[in-house]
Amino acid sequence: MRIPSDYAAGYAEARLVDAQLARSYVAHTVVGDPEADAFIAQIDALPVEEANLLITAGMRRNEEVLRRGPSFVREFFDPMDTPPDWVNQSDFRLGVRMFHRNSPVVLASMLAGTLVEGFSTNISKSFFITGRLRDQGVRRLKQNNRHMVEIFMPGGLERAGDGWKLSVRIRIVHARIRRLLAESDEWDEDAWGTPISAAHVGFAIVAFSARLLKHMKNLGAVYTEEERAGFMAVWRYTGYLMGIPESILYTDEEEALRIFKIGGMCEPDPDFESIAMANSLIHAGPLLVDMTEPEVRQNFAKYVFRVSRALIGRELSDQLHYPATPLVGVLPWFRMQRRYQRFAARYLKPLAKQNNFTAFTSLLQVSVFDEAGISYRLPDHVYAEESSRW
Repeated sequence: MRIPSDYAAGYAEARLVDAQLARSYVAHTVVGDPEADAFIAQIDALPVEEANLLITAGMRRNEEVLRRGPSFVREFFDPMDTPPDWVNQSDFRLGVRMFHRNSPVVLASMLAGTLVEGFSTNISKSFFITGRLRDQGVRRLKQNNRHMVEIFMPGGLERAGDGWKLSVRIRIVHARIRRLLAESDEWDEDAWGTPISAAHVGFAIVAFSARLLKHMKNLGAVYTEEERAGFMAVWRYTGYLMGIPESILYTDEEEALRIFKIGGMCEPDPDFESIAMANSLIHAGPLLVDMTEPEVRQNFAKYVFRVSRALIGRELSDQLHYPATPLVGVLPWFRMQRRYQRFAARYLKPLAKQNNFTAFTSLLQVSVFDEAGISYRLPDHVYAEESSRW
């Protein structure tokens, strides 16, 4: 097994806890997405407009265009038309209901907890080099919101659903960025493995599912065991559509948490890219809710830093160079405000004034909805500031 040098120390430690899972995780750091990578290699040989037309046709199942196009397009899309045997759309129903009932804290949990934890891994190097969050942070966060909203819409993960299309779109975008990074002079394959590796996407999906559930609970979400199982089922199928191989794709919440623990042990300590991306992420939050005055933005960012520190813990917060803030009472106070928010929504006239709490818990409402529908354009340069809009 080839072990990228950044993972040698962590792997040695993790294998003492779970040798099989540690080996699997590190093995996947040098694996991308063979089917999507081959698709991108072939589509890149075509003129840009023809390539965009074919990708759009594959997403929308435009048989007339696909019949005239090269066979490799159908060979990529056709296998995804039929879900694997373990997928049962009815399993999603309770998870979808739970998501919408708790939507005011979903993105608060995602922004302050899950995404920050994800950027503590070496996946931050891909984002830092490309500048996806640094240069176009607000739009990227809105796209992330849109994807999450759509997969939790009733029928969103059916073949014609926008959740399905956006998940496969992410898979294709990852393959294009993987190709751009691999061809650049900035990517150190010997140290970091494959850009946007199967290990990192597999780690991300357990963060989006099992870890998100934990953070949501800490921020006052309420759900049953059946609802949390439905929530996990939605994210598992989403991960499959995003191209995560089943060899690193969780089967249930317990396994997801195990992957998060062992994968986290294999990862090196957060480097300057992780620090930059985590802090950029939180500072982009105020712009999502149109906070433009510097003092207002600063106060809101301080609030998010406090909540984030309480969610991810002191050790990781310090590694990410968070500002020092007291933690006592942060989560209980947030949960109390969340209970009051539910009470007020049911029995009282909504308050007109928006404070930090209500702004934070309304972030999920802010998503990218392009007038022309979902765009299937792809990045065409490794650096976001030099790429066409996509």
